Amino acid sequence: MLCCLLFSCGEYEAQESNKNIDYRQEMREFVIEISETAKAEDPNFIVIPQNGVQLLARDCSSQQIPALEYLNAINAVAQEDLFYGYPKLNKITPKADNTYLRKYLDLAKDKGKQVLVTDYSSNFKLMKKSYRLNEENNYISFAAPSRKLDQIPAYPVFNENNKDITELAEAKNFLYLLNYAEYSSRQDLLAELAFTNYDLIVMDLFFRNQPFTAQDIKKLKKKKNGGERLVIAYMSIGEAEDYRFYWEERWSSEYPNWLVEENPDWKGNFKVEYWNQDWKDLIYENNNAYLSKIINAGFDGVYLDIIDGYQYFEAQE
Repeated sequence: MLCCLLFSCGEYEAQESNKNIDYRQEMREFVIEISETAKAEDPNFIVIPQNGVQLLARDCSSQQIPALEYLNAINAVAQEDLFYGYPKLNKITPKADNTYLRKYLDLAKDKGKQVLVTDYSSNFKLMKKSYRLNEENNYISFAAPSRKLDQIPAYPVFNENNKDITELAEAKNFLYLLNYAEYSSRQDLLAELAFTNYDLIVMDLFFRNQPFTAQDIKKLKKKKNGGERLVIAYMSIGEAEDYRFYWEERWSSEYPNWLVEENPDWKGNFKVEYWNQDWKDLIYENNNAYLSKIINAGFDGVYLDIIDGYQYFEAQE
């Protein structure tokens, strides 16, 4: 999301001194730790942070200094609302915001990273423009017809092909589907996903609080036309969600020390001190952690969200 993107562009040095916390660097290190943990088990595991593009560089000057350790830990970057969707569905993203974002996205691209873009439009004409604009910039894109990410679009798959997609650089398109409320059963969802020809699927690990099995995910790795594809799991690391497996009922009345406050825009989502070890333990530090569940289910990678969680803490200073 773009709402807080342009208020700051340095490394936030003045504010950091107040609490001796570099919020941006803490998020970089969190992503690096997740990447190192996953790649220790599977060197080909894909790590894709969404939004928070400021983490890609050390400053905002014309002579940007790439954050190389962070860049080396990730395989791609993802961005929402690049051409369409900000401030709302079917709206053209303001040119200044688009230019600002592309400066960072192109930095990542120049370092050999793939760029995945999700624009938000339910208008077929605008969806076509979104795909064209992203292709002109060598970005892989998805035009989502709903901000809830609850639909497989009726719009034809862009750059549809029957090739075997075994690495991210080969993908020409992707599907981003997180909300399964419209599906009456796990079987219905899996059947509809399997009937598509997207090169890459980004999806949630859980259907009604039950994780998909390795057998489920293996079936999805074959496109309808017979080609192989990649399947990536979504995981929020900048907010806690009260419907996730790790949530304890007592937290609703007594917050753990790393749980800050509820996001007023997303009921049930809570800002977290993502640098806190107790939160990291839930995300990747043990065999029952979120990341372990994703790896055990056979996903090809992870799609990390609320990477821009540092903006919340910077704004509090």
